[in-house]
Amino acid sequence: MKKLILMTLLAAAIAFGQANNAGQKKGPASQAKVLTRAEFDDLLTKPEQILIIDVRRPDEVTEVGGFPVYLSIQINDLPNRLAWIPKDRTLIALSNHAARAGRAADILTKAGFKVAGAAGAQTYEADGGKLTKIVAPPPNPNAKK
Repeated sequence: MKKLILMTLLAAAIAFGQANNAGQKKGPASQAKVLTRAEFDDLLTKPEQILIIDVRRPDEVTEVGGFPVYLSIQINDLPNRLAWIPKDRTLIALSNHAARAGRAADILTKAGFKVAGAAGAQTYEADGGKLTKIVAPPPNPNAKK
């Protein structure tokens, strides 16, 4: 009987917690367009006109893969690195599933950059796109510790 009461209380607590979390929002949604694979592939045919801003951590890039040429700036560093980004290219913000990329695209758009949209590397690959597997360089045995 005690076991039944405990299980009922546990189930009620879980259900209550899920009901409370269901109404919570994770912040404002991005205004950026999420690029389809076809749109992304079309932009990749003009490499001299675009720049991919990859906002993922380096370990995500090596684990998942990415694209041969990109500028790596993690999302939290982006507002402080805007001066490094050329204004003469159309930008594509990239993350794993386009959530962080959407936030990055919003930051870039507000800063006056021309942004095509946001894309997700894993989403792109799941849709049949081919990623470049990035291999981390081996540690330098001569580096000072």
